[in-house]
Amino acid sequence: MSDEKNLSDDLNDMLGDAKEGAKKAADKASEFADEAKEKASEFAGEAKEAASEFADNAKEAFDKASGDNKKVLAGILGIVLGWLGVHKFVLGYNKEGAILLVLGILGFFTCGITSAISGIIGLVEGIIYLTKSDEEFFNTYQSGQKPWF
Repeated sequence: MSDEKNLSDDLNDMLGDAKEGAKKAADKASEFADEAKEKASEFAGEAKEAASEFADNAKEAFDKASGDNKKVLAGILGIVLGWLGVHKFVLGYNKEGAILLVLGILGFFTCGITSAISGIIGLVEGIIYLTKSDEEFFNTYQSGQKPWF
């Protein structure tokens, strides 16, 4: 009987130690969670601030762009990022830009076929934009609102 009592006491001690260890682990996990929440909140605030600053600077740059600057900007963006339709968004053609963007993204699912198509369109349009005179570009794409080629 004495052995059973000692065994029972030992098991109770072990159970008590396990409960204590679990409580310490839970407290430590709670501390880590609180620290993670705080750091995530700080990071989110910094990210919002940086995104807002970037958006303000980009808006300011696009607002300052005149016919000349939009021609060069749209031409270079058409050549470099034409597969994403960025040059269309710069010129204010949101529907056409969205079409090229969707084609570009679909390229991830079509082994690049649709990305290649939108890339070729962007390359051709970028070259066309840069080879037109400033007046012709302005009259055709900014005043005339000709969305494609």
